[in-house]
Amino acid sequence: MVTPLKPRRVHDIFDESARKYGNRPCIDFLGRIYDYDEISQQVDKVAEGFHQLGVRKGDKVGLCLPNTPYYVVCYYAVLKCGGVVVNFNPLYAKREIAFQINDAGVRIMVTLNLKQIYPKVADCLDETSLRRIVVCEMSDILPPVKSVLFSLFKRSELADVPHDLRNIPYSRLANCPPLQKPCETSPDDLAVLQYTGGTTGRPKGAMLTHANLSANVEQLTRWMPSAKPGQEVTLCVLPFFHVFAMTVAMNTSINLGAELVLQPRFELEALLKALEKKKVTIFPGVPTIYTAINNSFETVKYNLSSIRCCISGGAPLPVEVKHQFEDLTGAKLVEGYGLSEASPVCTCNPMEGENREGSIGIPMPGCEIDIRSLEDRSRSMPDGEKGELFVRGPQVMTGYWQNPDETAACLNDGWLATGDVGYRDKDGYLFLVDRLKDVIMCGGYNVYPRAIEEALYLHPDIAEVTVIGVPDSYRGQAPKAFVRLKDTAKDKAITSDTLRSFLEDKISRIEMPREIELRDELPKTMVGKLSKKELIDEERLKSSTRPQ
Repeated sequence: MVTPLKPRRVHDIFDESARKYGNRPCIDFLGRIYDYDEISQQVDKVAEGFHQLGVRKGDKVGLCLPNTPYYVVCYYAVLKCGGVVVNFNPLYAKREIAFQINDAGVRIMVTLNLKQIYPKVADCLDETSLRRIVVCEMSDILPPVKSVLFSLFKRSELADVPHDLRNIPYSRLANCPPLQKPCETSPDDLAVLQYTGGTTGRPKGAMLTHANLSANVEQLTRWMPSAKPGQEVTLCVLPFFHVFAMTVAMNTSINLGAELVLQPRFELEALLKALEKKKVTIFPGVPTIYTAINNSFETVKYNLSSIRCCISGGAPLPVEVKHQFEDLTGAKLVEGYGLSEASPVCTCNPMEGENREGSIGIPMPGCEIDIRSLEDRSRSMPDGEKGELFVRGPQVMTGYWQNPDETAACLNDGWLATGDVGYRDKDGYLFLVDRLKDVIMCGGYNVYPRAIEEALYLHPDIAEVTVIGVPDSYRGQAPKAFVRLKDTAKDKAITSDTLRSFLEDKISRIEMPREIELRDELPKTMVGKLSKKELIDEERLKSSTRPQ
């Protein structure tokens, strides 16, 4: 019998670990190490600082930060004083930041004093609901030598921050007395507004409660039975403003009393050095990161044998990438599946037990998956039959912020319609076919890009593949593949024709790409996932400018 998941407040997860592992390293940021006691003291002081700024239960506070100690401290401090965290991508355009501020009703934003980020946030002071900015100094969190060098040589990267009542130095919050009485919140209260494009339209704020997030943390902790509390080291290169990193890399690692090795951005050499030097044991990532490690000539120079546990999410994990990474490191790399609306993890291949190739695994403890007919959502499909995945469990959101229509369209009786197409085999393992919105309609047939992508990944010289649907005068739509070759294959005579020949015995004629375009780079999202959006836009533009 599965032990029920006990709902908790998210900041209580941190407090409990701080009590257990006070002298243990909590964060390593570019060589500067903070222990759990130090971070705990900062959380309590900054929570009081937010309280003095007027943050009360339910107030929305934006975090527009890369992976730094500021993010970790402010995240738990906002929750402790009763606020709701709203995650912002620091590389968003001003227009995107402004929309999210107004939609969520954010009045306070925390960001860095860097030219890349601060001006976009500051411009929103006069145009949105934003009233105050908590400005964090980059130099204050660097090791002493790096801090001096940054002050001397990186001044050109620092923003000009006015000294006025609307711009509050982070140091003012950090110098407050500790919060004496945390706000009286319950696990059912809102903790995070996680914005997502969902399946349609403008970004929507998925309402994730403390209970949703803490349930997913407990599910993931149970998924790693060999994890050693107080002894693990997690490499955090995925940005915490993304729900996968927030839950898997940060909250679950904190629950284990792990040391978080923060990487503010993905740089392969810095990543490899950190993996070796810190003897990292847990390394969540996306397929493109594991692919980059596999394909780099530099990887063999580093000892990566300390890595034991890797969860891949965000995109399909090619089988060849999994095998190559496991051979290189000796680690266990498992594919999981989730979405922002589910905190996010719903399924995963077992850490201990069978990993079924091409599968997204089995449901998390306490989570249910139903496969429903694409024609009739009330009808469940038998094993082996394709349909839309529906998810129900304690990690599923309560709805979209101030958007009852979109909420009603995807949530019914606790079941979340994912927009993903897949099937379940006789042993309960789940397989994704594709997203409903990505299905290519070819002359009345459904063609799934993922099937073509997986076939192309079987080619030993292919590094990355993206397949989209393009307009076709005869069939309505036709598949087109975009391919990036491995560096070792640049001098080989690989063409679109040779790749089409390679595919002939691997996919059907209706699935054969009309075109295969070789590119030096493929577009990616900020978390490193391959992105179809830019390619679709390119093809749409081409189609609109062709003579009729």
